[in-house]
Amino acid sequence: MIEILKAIILGIVEGITEWLPISSTGHIILVDEFLKLNVSEKFMSMFTVVIQLGAILAVVVIFWNKIFPIEKKNGKFIISKDKILMWIKIVVACLPAMIIIPFDDKFEELFHKPIPIALALIIVGILFILVENRNKNKKSKINTIAEITFQAAFIIGIFQMIAGMFPGTSRSGATILGGIFLGLSRTIAAEFTFFLAIPVMFGASFIKLLKFGLSFTGFEFLILIVASVVSFVVSILTIKFLMDYVKKHDFKVFGWYRIILGILVILYFTLLK
Repeated sequence: MIEILKAIILGIVEGITEWLPISSTGHIILVDEFLKLNVSEKFMSMFTVVIQLGAILAVVVIFWNKIFPIEKKNGKFIISKDKILMWIKIVVACLPAMIIIPFDDKFEELFHKPIPIALALIIVGILFILVENRNKNKKSKINTIAEITFQAAFIIGIFQMIAGMFPGTSRSGATILGGIFLGLSRTIAAEFTFFLAIPVMFGASFIKLLKFGLSFTGFEFLILIVASVVSFVVSILTIKFLMDYVKKHDFKVFGWYRIILGILVILYFTLLK
């Protein structure tokens, strides 16, 4: 029962931190330092990625009408050219991340540790504050998904690639930051980040499952399902909160949060542990 409770807590952490620009992987790794699941290291490595499936299903549910390319008009089903074009841009944005897939295990070995995660939290937190200050009182150049160019999509993909290399960076944080830097409105930067997560996170989860194999014990399967379901429910609430939040506020509060958390992590692991 205690292990189920831990899985629920990890699902809550994933559902909140996957979409807020504060690093889900970083938080889960840090939470696991204090709330260790009674599982193998190999399973935990897979678990932290695969529970993202619950989070990504929340995006599919909330934004279904914006992402599904088949529409019904005048009693007929048609294919939306705008949505097909959007998915092509998403594919373009995914290309940089494909470069680092063969090196995923190496990056995990090098950087899935508290201090590198803390440094990534602080550095990206500072960048958020700098970019938001730079854009203060500036009008957004891009206010719809259709206005995102292929070049902009590819550059956002580079930001995503960097996030994949360094846990603590935050995939959503990096792509939102890149989008704002390129002139996307906060709302469109967040939406494009959510849509971009669909193929990336499904792909990452599939690769992790292949590496782990499907030889789950009943207990392992149970905690994976529990955490994923909790992640799905919490993600729906978090995404709705964030989309309302960015209409009226900037991202500087998340930058300060990252900086404070990063400093606390460094202090804990260098002075107290």
